[in-house]
This record gives sequence, structure tokens and C-alpha cells, in this order.
Amino acid sequence: MDIRKIRRLIELLEGSDVTEIEISEGEESVRVSRGQAQPPPPPSAAPPPAPPPQVSSAQAPAAAAPAQPEVPEETGLYQEAPMVGTFYRAPTPESDPYVREGDHVNVGDTLCVIEAMKLFNEIEAEHAGRIEKILVENAQPVEFGEPLFLIDPEG
Repeated sequence: MDIRKIRRLIELLEGSDVTEIEISEGEESVRVSRGQAQPPPPPSAAPPPAPPPQVSSAQAPAAAAPAQPEVPEETGLYQEAPMVGTFYRAPTPESDPYVREGDHVNVGDTLCVIEAMKLFNEIEAEHAGRIEKILVENAQPVEFGEPLFLIDPEG
């Protein structure tokens, strides 16, 4: 789209009460909007936290909180999504997945594909080791930096 047309759209927007206009020509489209700068919302005045209840020494054993069950920490290295897109474990729906939990991978092995803007990008292992856990379901959207795989480098 020609820059003169875009400037004309801006002029039209400024000379009217309209706050947004969008024009499409073939595959190209332009949206021009005029927004009022909004001040950040005032910080909410949260009430101060209530003081903990006083416990007498006679009540102390009964007031002890039950022990939390220990959650095993995941150890290993995360393979993160290098882009936003849709995660696929296999190159086609009929194909076997590139990797499964328990598989050993080397640096540079293809782990999955991420579809972004109709392009399928092969995602290669950044770490060698055993695939301990696949953290994303097939055909799910992923964000940049989202962990995809947990790789045990000692596996």
C-alpha cells in the first residue's frame, strides 16, 4: 500500500470523531487507530495483613501444620520453544513422533516441529541426553521460551 494513502487515512482519522479505521486492498491491509493515552491505574490500597493468631504454649502441639508431602524436583535441562507457534511431535499426523520419553538424543537431533505462519520449523536438541519428559501436548500452541522437553544430560 502506498505511503500517501496511509498518510491520507491518518488525516481523515484526525479530522473526524472516528478512533480507528482499517482498509484492505487485496492481500494488504492497514489499520490506523487513534487512542487516548490512558494513565496507569492507581495502585490499589490493600489492607495490611492480619497479624497471626496468638498461640499459647498449651495449644502449640495441636496448632502445628501437617507436613507437606515432598514433591520430587525435576532435574535436567529444558529445551525451550525458540518461537511462537503450534507444537507437533511428528512431521505428519500419520508419522511416528520424532522422539518419545526415554529416548536418547544428541545435540542437533530433531525433537519436534513448530508451525509458525504456515512454515514448519524443525526444532533441534540443544542438549544431549535422555528425554525425561515431554511437557507439551501435540498440536498445542506454544510461546517463545516455553519449556517443551525436559532432558536428563546424564541419561
